[in-house]
Amino acid sequence: MNRFTIQLEEIKAAYAAEPNPTLEVRLERIGRIEKMIKANEEKICKALTADFGVRNPSETRLAEFGMVSQACRFVRKNLKDWMRPVQMETPSYLSSSEAWIENQSIGVVGIISAWNYPIQLALLPAISALAAGNRVWLKPSERSSRTSGFLASLIQEYFHPTEFSVSTGGVEVAEQFAALPFAHLLFTGSEATGKKVMRAASENLTPVTLELGGKTPAIIDSTANLKEAAQAIAYGKLLNNGQTCIAPDYVLLEANQQDAFIKELQIAAQAQFGNPDELTGPIDERQLQYWQNLLSDAINRGANPIPLLQKSGEDQQRFEPVALINTPAEARVLHEEIFGPVLPIVAVENSAAAIAYVNQKPNPLALYWFGKNKKHLQEVLEETRSGGVTVNDVFLHATVETLPFGGVGASGMGRYHGKAGFDSFSHKKSILDVRGFLGTNLLKGTKPARPPYGKNTERLLRRLK
Repeated sequence: MNRFTIQLEEIKAAYAAEPNPTLEVRLERIGRIEKMIKANEEKICKALTADFGVRNPSETRLAEFGMVSQACRFVRKNLKDWMRPVQMETPSYLSSSEAWIENQSIGVVGIISAWNYPIQLALLPAISALAAGNRVWLKPSERSSRTSGFLASLIQEYFHPTEFSVSTGGVEVAEQFAALPFAHLLFTGSEATGKKVMRAASENLTPVTLELGGKTPAIIDSTANLKEAAQAIAYGKLLNNGQTCIAPDYVLLEANQQDAFIKELQIAAQAQFGNPDELTGPIDERQLQYWQNLLSDAINRGANPIPLLQKSGEDQQRFEPVALINTPAEARVLHEEIFGPVLPIVAVENSAAAIAYVNQKPNPLALYWFGKNKKHLQEVLEETRSGGVTVNDVFLHATVETLPFGGVGASGMGRYHGKAGFDSFSHKKSILDVRGFLGTNLLKGTKPARPPYGKNTERLLRRLK
């Protein structure tokens, strides 16, 4: 029995002593997350800047703190209703009986979070798990080591380790963590690592939620306002310097739109991210090298790079954001998740061709569509599969707490955010209280179905037809 197994047993014992925390207890725990973030915003911003090299505090407040605060508020507003038993209809042959579903906590929820938004992606699932009455054990990413270490110290300050525990460390720690018999395990990260996590969890039949990513398309319809589409796509691609699981990965448009769109894209990128202090840096040298390799491969195969930002010697970034045109189909950038400031622009014949292009690839975590033609939009919604969709903008479907967030197929499985997170980390116990007709034992429950079979059985069979 190693230290991780011993630690899990301690958390499980604490959970067993309080398996059904009250509404007040759950809200108090979530309130501590709010206080923890509010009291340490400036320090967290500094830790993130240390990890990324450049990370504007306003971007952090929007993409990290804002999401956490919104989730806490939404839970506080709705948790009482979520916890109530849900009355269910009974069939006619059990019309006097009562059926309902109770939401029960499940135990200890494990969370393996990602480095690109190390606060949001650690705390949003934790909020859902605590709201459902569970205990939480977090393994944050080692690639955002300063932020992960500081977050761990904060959680240890605000929570008892059997309420909300944290273990930092590298790949070896993550592998041992994923192999623990959690009640549920949520992982955010790459598809390749997600497969490893799922294999490890399968040994304990641990249910998993996998938030992966993939190649999120932005489809620009022939009826789109190119200026507005370019402004949204520039923001979506360059927020966090493209290190976002639902960032637009590539653009599909008709060839006659390409030149005008690129012009608008350059204008939008310069207006939004022309200040080098507002363009987040790569998380580490490995990420920077990955971007350089993708770009070099595409150029070597014949793609044409188009800079998105004007630069001077003083303002030069470690990696300059680019769009790519005329990219050969075999280029890596059209097959691998980019996760950075490189935007391939692919010309297609029409809306149907855009749909066919998307469907040739694994299902993405998100899809963006720009235009005014409702028929084309409906065709895209019906004929493609993606985790979620935002129409005429980017990202926003993931910020709406009433909408479940998650992938489909290669982009993940399971849902969280809002009530979807509460449901994912709850056991929905089905309960039937069997009662006889008008409070008597007449026709009660299984009586009409019991042998010896005869007239009562025949009457029951007729009712079941």
